[in-house]
Amino acid sequence: MDKLIIGCGYLGRRVAKRWLADGNRVFALTRSTENAELLRTLGVEPILGDVLDTQTLHSLPAVETMLYAVGFDRQAAASKRDVYVSGLRNVLEVVASRVNKIIYVSSTSVYGQSNGESVSETSPTEPTTEGGCICRDAENILNELAGDSAMCLRLAGIYGPQRLLARLDSIRSGQPFRGCGDAWLNLIHVDDAVKTVEQCRENWQPGETVNVGDDRPITRSEFYTTLAALVNAPKPKFEGGDGLNKRIDNSKLHTLGVTLDFPSIDEGLPNSLEGIDTA
Repeated sequence: MDKLIIGCGYLGRRVAKRWLADGNRVFALTRSTENAELLRTLGVEPILGDVLDTQTLHSLPAVETMLYAVGFDRQAAASKRDVYVSGLRNVLEVVASRVNKIIYVSSTSVYGQSNGESVSETSPTEPTTEGGCICRDAENILNELAGDSAMCLRLAGIYGPQRLLARLDSIRSGQPFRGCGDAWLNLIHVDDAVKTVEQCRENWQPGETVNVGDDRPITRSEFYTTLAALVNAPKPKFEGGDGLNKRIDNSKLHTLGVTLDFPSIDEGLPNSLEGIDTA
């Protein structure tokens, strides 16, 4: 069956690889001719276009499933709100009637809780950050234009191979991290995020929203201390400060039949560091 990916980046390319391995035809929207060539080498059929240029979206095909996983390119001229909100509206106005299943990647930043609370899909979404407000507004567009044709995945912070290099540099330099070490972190390994996308497609529950995080929220201090020990770096220090501080309840994720390969950083961090010099 035909599949379409809007936002074929760190997560999207891994989903594409899985779909291709299962014998599907996979299309992906990209703004870059260079990236289009890379996608072709993977077996993906690129479509040159931009979510902010509606004239380039009319060639998007009718497909069984669309994954919408657009991230923000800080080097682009457009604002994050334009990309996330206006871009999503542009795409849905063109393709919503052509797609049977829409899997939309949102963020747990829509939850503004900051006192260490456990939050589920029924918790209030009252974000306090600009990014959280943008993600919440994009979800509203999804509900307005896609409704029961879509599932919304609120992802915790994605980590995995090639995703920790900047953090490793900071740890090895010994510079303090901004923020409170006792604040909670919510994470999901990229491979488990891929599994979740595919399980949602197979066990379709239209109109549902699902928190996608691993089984064990951790403090920032535990995360960076564990990472430092794995690469023989100094124990990290924190400068303190406020910020988001909540624990994501992933109970609903498991009702979809998702079994996590990396239920915590105990399994996920060593996997993420494979091939990296830890001496």
